[in-house]
Order: sequence, then C-alpha cells, then structure tokens
Amino acid sequence: MVQIYEDYWAYTAAWTDVYAPKFNAALKACVEYFDIHGIRPYSSKDYADFQEQLSRVAHLSGTSLRKGINQFVKIGFLKTEMQGYIPEAKEFINASTNKKKSHILSKVVYNYSNLQNAMTKPDYDTAAQIKFLINTLEEVGRLDKRALVSLMTVDINDYPKGYLTKEELAEQYNKVTDMSFVERKYNQISHLMSLLRDLDDLRIHDGGVYFKSDADRLFGSERINKELRDPYLQRIYKSELEDESCAHFGCEAPRCMLEGLGHPVLIASHIKPYSHCQSDALAQFDVNNGLLLSRNLDSLFDLGYMTFDDNGIIVPSRVLDSDMINYLSQYRLHKDFINAKRMEYMEYHRNHIFEKRYKSLSARKYVFQENAV
Repeated sequence: MVQIYEDYWAYTAAWTDVYAPKFNAALKACVEYFDIHGIRPYSSKDYADFQEQLSRVAHLSGTSLRKGINQFVKIGFLKTEMQGYIPEAKEFINASTNKKKSHILSKVVYNYSNLQNAMTKPDYDTAAQIKFLINTLEEVGRLDKRALVSLMTVDINDYPKGYLTKEELAEQYNKVTDMSFVERKYNQISHLMSLLRDLDDLRIHDGGVYFKSDADRLFGSERINKELRDPYLQRIYKSELEDESCAHFGCEAPRCMLEGLGHPVLIASHIKPYSHCQSDALAQFDVNNGLLLSRNLDSLFDLGYMTFDDNGIIVPSRVLDSDMINYLSQYRLHKDFINAKRMEYMEYHRNHIFEKRYKSLSARKYVFQENAV
C-alpha cells in the first residue's frame, strides 16, 4: 500500500527574502494592527478585518495573503488566533542592518517557530521543529535534501532524545514510499531551505546544510569536494595523530599539539587539504599530513590565517587581530612533531593555502622570537 505523507512540516513562504522591504512593511502592518486594536478573543470577523488592512500594505489577496500571515505565525513573529505578536517582532522591524535582523530572526525561529501552526489552526502537539533540525545537524554534520525530507515527515514527539541519527534519517526516508512527495512538496522543501539559509551559523553549500564554522573549515571559499572521505581511514588517521600527541606529552588522553591542552574536541587537521589530495591517495591519510589541533586553531590553520615555518614557528596572517597574533606567538610546534615529510606538506600549505584569499594585501611577514614555548 502506498502511503501519502500529508502530515509534514508545512512551511510555504509568501516572501522568500525576509530582508526585503516588502517583508518588513507587512510585518510592521501586522504589529501596528494589534497595537491599535489590542488583543481580543478570536473571531472570524476580526480576522477578516485584519486581512483586509494587511492586504493594502502587502498587496496580496486570497490564498497568497493567508500564506503571508501564516509565514509570520510559523516563524514565530505572530501568535495564533489573533493573539498578537512577540516583542522581538518590533526589534526586527526597527533593526538597522540585515546582520542585526539575522540575529533576531535566528533567535525567534529557534525559540518560537512552529512549522505546523497556522493563524486559524494552532498546533498544540508539535513544536520546536527547528531545534530538532539543529540537534540533528549537530549529530550528523550535514543535511541534504533526503535528510530534510526525512525530517519534514517525522513526528518529533516520537524521538524524545531530540534528534535523528544517520540511520534513523535513512530509515525515515525509506518510509516515504510515495516518492512523489519530493515532487509534490518541492516548494515547501525549497522554502525551508531558504529559511535555514537566513539563520545565523548555518550555510547552504551544494544543496547541503552545514554549520557555518564547519563549512568554512571544510571548504573555505572553494567548491565542495564531492568525493566523501573514507570514514574508517579517517578514524585511523586521527587515532595515529592522537597516539603521536600522547607519546609527546606523556598522557593517556590526547592534547592539542600546539597548546598542550586536552580539549574535549580535537580536530585531525590536514596540512595539505584533503580536497587537494585527489591525485595523491597516500597523502589523504598520511599521519605526517596532519596536526591534532583544537577547534579554533584548526579553523585558523585550515582557512589560511596561520601556517608554520620549517622550525615549527607560527607565521600568522597579516589580517589577524594583534591580540590573536600575540596569543599565537606563545606557541610553536615542538621538534618531536617536525620531520622532513611533514615539513614537505607544510611547504605546500605555505605556498597554496596560507593567505591565498588576501593576495591584494602587501606582503609582510611576522617573525616570532625563539622564546616561544
């Protein structure tokens, strides 16, 4: 039996650009209506009056107008059944920059959105879908269209842990046996992706949703490398770096090779980026082509904000803040982590990764003193 999925995260947007003047003007008209008329028990007459006044500003009517109102409700700016608006709506309207609007929107969507809501049909059983989605992204690292379809068709109340694993995403997708769901709900999928694109710390890359910090670390400004890493070899690669760290520091738990601290999260950071190693399979998981770094140092290194000379001394980018440069000057790679092969990879990093996005700046190098630890 073919199952038709109509109980899903139904988000359709009248305005796909939430920073456009039309969106701001329509939201402002909603807020002003409630400021003038106050909050009263819901009535169809009041709702009709509300729609009529909003249509004059939004230049929408019928289904399109109701879609716009429900967009404000689903995002969380407006409350269901004509019960007014949240204070953040005014903050968003009056924000002077899109960056400020993005901060406000992100908090509103995360805290108040309910994609099952409609002005006249409040949903009391399902909420916090975006929190569930963010938690799932934290678990799996990337959400493609299949993953979004899986999330859109799941009842989040069935998962008290608050997220789906990769296995559960695949299982849920297989349950959507009516494969025309993607075709029939193409707009909703596209609109959800558009909403996610507007949220802080999220980035859409080649149809996948990532945390911005992860996307920047993985891809920088380059095109995504479509060939996925072998997860088993990646784990071995990181394990070898952890063993190297433990051997140097004489500890059981690995530490950052620079700071010497046992951060809860350490990254196996490629020196010659994995995406540059497609013609050199040996370099992809060569332990000498890696350093075990804290998340912050890994980001600086991967994005070309710092590199190392042949003596292990950090060479910082000229665009870094002076406080960051002073912080980095405390550290250097110990000689235990320096060998000919690793420095060969490091030469590649200096020539092809370090500061490549800042070519227009004058070439000036920083030299650190030998008293760095």
